[in-house]
Amino acid sequence: MFSYRMHHIQPHYRVQLLSHLHSLAAVPQTNKTQLHLCVESTALRLITGLGSSEVQPQLSRFISEPKTLVSSESEELNRALVLTLARSMHIIGTGNDPISGSWCKDILMTIMQNTPHSWANHTLESFPPVLNEFFQQHSVPKENKLQLKKAVEEEYRNWSSMSNENDIIAHFSAANTPPLFLCLLWQMILETDRINPIVYKILEKIGARALSAHLRKFCDYLVFKFANSEEGQHVNKCVDAINNMIWKYNIVTIDRLVLCLALRTQEGSEAQVCFFIIQLLLFKAAEFRNRVSEFVKENSPEHWKQSDWHEKHLAFHSNYPEKFAPEGILDQSGPSTYQSLPVYFGNVCLRFLPVFDIVIHRYLELPPVTKSLETLLEHLGCLYKFHDRPVTYLYNTLHYYEKKLRDRLPLKRKLVSAVLGSLCDIRAPGWSLSEQYLQYMANSGQDKPTWVPELDYYIRLVKRVVDTLNGDPPFPPTDWRFNEFPNPAAHALYVTCVELMGLPVPPEQVGNALLDVIMRGYTVIASDQIHSYINVLGLLMSALPDPYWTTLQDRLIRVIQSPALVHSTTNCDIFDLCNFNRTHHSLLSNQYAYTLALTHSLWHHAGLGQISCVPTFIKKRLAPCVKSEDQFIFLCHVIGPFLQRFNSERTKVVLDLTVTLYTALEAVDKNNAHMSHMDEISDLLYHIKYMFVGDLMKSEVEGIIRKLRPALQMRLRFISHLNIDEIISNS
Repeated sequence: MFSYRMHHIQPHYRVQLLSHLHSLAAVPQTNKTQLHLCVESTALRLITGLGSSEVQPQLSRFISEPKTLVSSESEELNRALVLTLARSMHIIGTGNDPISGSWCKDILMTIMQNTPHSWANHTLESFPPVLNEFFQQHSVPKENKLQLKKAVEEEYRNWSSMSNENDIIAHFSAANTPPLFLCLLWQMILETDRINPIVYKILEKIGARALSAHLRKFCDYLVFKFANSEEGQHVNKCVDAINNMIWKYNIVTIDRLVLCLALRTQEGSEAQVCFFIIQLLLFKAAEFRNRVSEFVKENSPEHWKQSDWHEKHLAFHSNYPEKFAPEGILDQSGPSTYQSLPVYFGNVCLRFLPVFDIVIHRYLELPPVTKSLETLLEHLGCLYKFHDRPVTYLYNTLHYYEKKLRDRLPLKRKLVSAVLGSLCDIRAPGWSLSEQYLQYMANSGQDKPTWVPELDYYIRLVKRVVDTLNGDPPFPPTDWRFNEFPNPAAHALYVTCVELMGLPVPPEQVGNALLDVIMRGYTVIASDQIHSYINVLGLLMSALPDPYWTTLQDRLIRVIQSPALVHSTTNCDIFDLCNFNRTHHSLLSNQYAYTLALTHSLWHHAGLGQISCVPTFIKKRLAPCVKSEDQFIFLCHVIGPFLQRFNSERTKVVLDLTVTLYTALEAVDKNNAHMSHMDEISDLLYHIKYMFVGDLMKSEVEGIIRKLRPALQMRLRFISHLNIDEIISNS
């Protein structure tokens, strides 16, 4: 009910429910296949469904008791939590900072204590540095696959040699027996094409919870066997045996098996073999493909508009019944002791969606399997019609894997097309992508040159968001109670970001084009709307990956190094040129004021990770450019409005920026015989002293002030506590 019916639940309730589910998973009553599957599926949806900005605030509430957030047994759920942490840190931007990223260390340590595991190098490459370093330091020894193979062969010999039923059941269901029983079953089906009835008693003794460990060994064993198989015909027979375990004997479910395969640690060629197995499982047998096509064709995700949803749901289950226990257990135990519960909402297709989310990400990490991923999207992308957060998932994917997707344009286009295209028959035209982008996707199969959008395209895209924020959204009417987003503004922001990241041009080119919406496109923007456009550009660029918004830093460098500022040859006073209203309404040179306005908008909307990069940029790239007084005034206009934010979020940053300003002032003092704005500069430095740093920087700045010209020393004497006589004697 929670997974398929409830909308817009507050994140603290969702995290609380996750904690309850982990405790419920240990209760003996849930140690049945159907209940265990239900609990794990719901927990997986809760973990993967956490918004990036929700992760740290919500999980931090459990830092003192991290065990309640972490599964005690399910490695798959704990891996999913690690992936959610990685995605959140990347998008919020805290993954590069050891201080900001250290908040989750206790959670990670608890995960490694409960379910120690490692990650493949191609996955670690995409992890934020903080997580990457943690898993490098807490590496887990890799299992020897040859030893696994020998252990399976040894257990199979035990199976073949034992004749007493009670001894067989006792041996293979014992807690200390290696979890290899699913490997034996697969081998048994391969050789005999049937299952011994004793198997069902052993499976019931093992129980659904313990069977998860058997499933992990089975996945590793499968990959090893496939990687070392030489006969193509034998591969087909192996896949048929796995499909029989899923669809004929109901021993494992397709969603659990694929999830486990996707999350195993495989490197190099074995990783490719693992993805090959997943592809074969999903496509070689018709069972799953038939269920997907039938379900998508006959059902709609908009259940609130349907009066006959339940009838259609029952009809689907009637055509494709789900059995949550092997036939043999049902036959032997009877309905009184092993009764399946009625399924009111879900089915294998809907359960597979969060698994499919993870599978796509795993495929993206390994470029050699790109073609396989395109095939998956082509055949199963229609399932995203039922995804509860399709735009958010697409946004997270394009953002997190920006580097991986940058040069794989057909795949990026296929991804956008599969996820958003699946909704075209239930959403009104114009609900997400612009007309030009839809044309680009429609022309994808034709031999046409790559589309390079013009400036007017970006202006129209930004205008769409501006109009939405101004209360006149151009999107079709929507019932926001059931929409993925709670309001038109959030919807406009994320669909626009998805489209910008989906463009077939480099991110730097998109970032510069967005800046040019103001820098070049101001002539076609209504004068009273310019502030709205600048605000929206700050919103958009702060929501995009680093290569998009760092283009503004390059613009700032270019502007501060412009000949007019370097040689102080501007026709107007620098304060006039930095005054937005004056330049905008008086047709003065506007590159300085517009660049400042865009900078202030972006930094205002910037997240913690983005704003933490700003002091380093100012100190190492921007301030060293300053040689003239006009450049220094421009630098002060860049820094000044954000001193308050830095002071409240990162106090030490204000101290560093203060030293940076004094160092830049020293350079200006040495390079210029005459300074026109000493009073204004002194006013700012006194403001910083009395409002932010006090005497904390006295020793650092006093040495710099003593090197300045006497006129500046005299003005700044109350900061450095210099004696007037001393200043006069030095002059």
